[in-house]
Amino acid sequence: MTIRYPNGKLYTPNPTVQNVEKKDDNKEISFSNRGKTLEDEINEANDYYIKRRLAIIHKKPVPVQIVKVEYPSRSAAVIREAYFRTPSTTDYNGVWKGQYIDFDAKETASKTSFPLKNIHLHQMTHMQQVSEQNGVAFIIVRFSAFERYFIVPYEVLQKAWQAMENGERKSIPFSTIEREAFEIPTSYYPRIDYLPIVQQLIEAKSHGSESEEIVE
Repeated sequence: MTIRYPNGKLYTPNPTVQNVEKKDDNKEISFSNRGKTLEDEINEANDYYIKRRLAIIHKKPVPVQIVKVEYPSRSAAVIREAYFRTPSTTDYNGVWKGQYIDFDAKETASKTSFPLKNIHLHQMTHMQQVSEQNGVAFIIVRFSAFERYFIVPYEVLQKAWQAMENGERKSIPFSTIEREAFEIPTSYYPRIDYLPIVQQLIEAKSHGSESEEIVE
């Protein structure tokens, strides 16, 4: 099937993305999930949260307009061509403890930095709008060379994005990620239990706001 972006550019799916395997809670979970993509691991964590009524966070559906369908038989239809209706915003959103959560998932093989080319302007605009409404906007980045995971707040991204627009570097140094982002430790199941780290982000933002009020 051919899928195109709103501007007509051909969409090429990531061949490494695999369907999430459904797990029975009573079955033994092993570290075989190390071969999964970041999206798989986040979906696994979200399924864990939903089953235990800890949070409601889902991957956003992507609106697609079908433009060409073939019917090889009466009982079957084959989609041959489709377009994304609008540019995507971020991958995931939901509610946790009354707090709106909105984030994207990114992977990089770089050992030195996170390339900002992995983020689009419309995604930055969306995260800005979420932040303005007191939602929590961020990205989860996996540095595959180290198997390390980080929650990078929108504010850190925005600062780096602004620097890029001013002609400075087009990436965030790994040292900055270690210093200003929040690392997600890997665990048994789910492999990346990211909500406790989101709590750290929320508390850090709250303390920052209190400090600003004292200065004023």
